[in-house]
Amino acid sequence: MELCDVSQIKSLLARHGFRFSKSMGQNFLIADWVPRQIAEASGAEFGVGVLEVGPGIGPLTRQLAGRAERVVSVELDRSLLPILHETLRDCPNAEVISGDILKTDISSLVGEKFQGLTPIACANLPYNITTPAITALIEAGCFTSITVMIQREVAKRICAAPGTADYGSFSIYCQYHTTPETLFEVPPDCFIPAPKVTSAVVRLVPRPVPEEVDDPEHFFRVVKGAFALRRKTLVNSLSAQFGGEMTREELTGAVQRCDLPADIRGERLSIPQFAQLSRCLRGLV
Repeated sequence: MELCDVSQIKSLLARHGFRFSKSMGQNFLIADWVPRQIAEASGAEFGVGVLEVGPGIGPLTRQLAGRAERVVSVELDRSLLPILHETLRDCPNAEVISGDILKTDISSLVGEKFQGLTPIACANLPYNITTPAITALIEAGCFTSITVMIQREVAKRICAAPGTADYGSFSIYCQYHTTPETLFEVPPDCFIPAPKVTSAVVRLVPRPVPEEVDDPEHFFRVVKGAFALRRKTLVNSLSAQFGGEMTREELTGAVQRCDLPADIRGERLSIPQFAQLSRCLRGLV
């Protein structure tokens, strides 16, 4: 069965009485080059175990199973389980688990399913859980790489540089934990139903914690404060986070001791600059 052929997809779904769910952000691929290129980019090969999120009807799952030693897919929509049982019946190294990835102990699942294998994550993520799913995969701390197809706008945020319009707290979070790279874009006409946005495939490779960050909890508190009032200056935005602990004058002084202009905005600071500011502010709290 060709899982990216529109007529075969419609026949498969009709046979199982399946209906698309907008609330689950379901869009199935109808361009076979997409799952093939995602699987190729993921690093799936013998000796590798792949955790997939939201397999849909299984086109990416099959591509991964043809490369990796084992694939475990977590699917929330129980109505897709009998479909996947049919489409993956000739893939003995692929297993589908019914569950919510956002409620799953990912590190325990990986430890149980991929003993002796190198674990990676690869997924065509449902649009409605993009940010929390990426966060969960990163925080699991067990993957050598995470390759996901997401909205292009989110991909731009993840990879954005300081001083650009897309740069924000999620950019810093992803770049703190990983080295992200946008691999290629996927137009809306590659899906059924066609989404209103272009997608992009991003690979995130975990990196060591930046050595200049000595207190991650405080560092991210500063980052959160810096973007609390995005259109305001850094000092004004930080006041919303630290106003009950220090005066505006103290905040301004900390910013200036970092050799930053008093009227700078948070979106212009790099991770090393945020780390320096965090140390200055921690000395005042």
